[in-house]
Amino acid sequence: MRPSHRQPDELRAVSLERAVVKYAEGSCFVKFGDTHVLVTATLEERLPPWLKGQARGWITAEYGMLPRATSERTRREASAGKQSGRTVEIQRLIGRSLRAVVDLEALGERQITIDCDVIQADGGTRTASITGAWVALHDCLAWMKTRDMLRGEVLRDHVAAVSCGVHNGVAVLDLDYAEDSDADTDANFVLTGNGGIVEIQGTAERVPFSEAQFLALLALARKGVGRLVELQKMAVM
Repeated sequence: MRPSHRQPDELRAVSLERAVVKYAEGSCFVKFGDTHVLVTATLEERLPPWLKGQARGWITAEYGMLPRATSERTRREASAGKQSGRTVEIQRLIGRSLRAVVDLEALGERQITIDCDVIQADGGTRTASITGAWVALHDCLAWMKTRDMLRGEVLRDHVAAVSCGVHNGVAVLDLDYAEDSDADTDANFVLTGNGGIVEIQGTAERVPFSEAQFLALLALARKGVGRLVELQKMAVM
């Protein structure tokens, strides 16, 4: 039995609430169980210097955890004067995941910045961020369309992410902190709505995992992402 009493292939309760920030061009408050992340999408009429003149846009992301997102207060990274390696790695992952389903040429010479602020963390903050970021990005692009700022279709597909792992010898979907901290193997899968693989991050915490176990985790991830994409579609209807 899982600590949360869920079935091995069962997601936590997931919700995607749109338009929660007045001033952002797109926003989403995403919940994966007790992991809660506020995501905003901001349109900027500027580009990184290395992209200027290339007739294409850019999607980038920033990620952070509020001091009391966890059981003990975490010092703000701004007060420490630098971002942790974990923060940099996660925000790069979010950016890569979204760019995989965006036509950057159709976006034009503009940048959309995705901000993911973790309000409460109980495992899977990066996967929740990516899933909610797609909704915020969708609404930002819809905002642009209503103002005739886009000519072609920019968003080519859905993208969502979910964690899987081997806990007590069983492959399970969508790990919360209790499972993640005690898993034999944990992995994050970023997949598109059409089933394409964007990125897989997998680690054996104790002993190496087998190819059969990996395929079991991938099968769980496909099922989980399929459900998350359904929820994205319902959210933006």
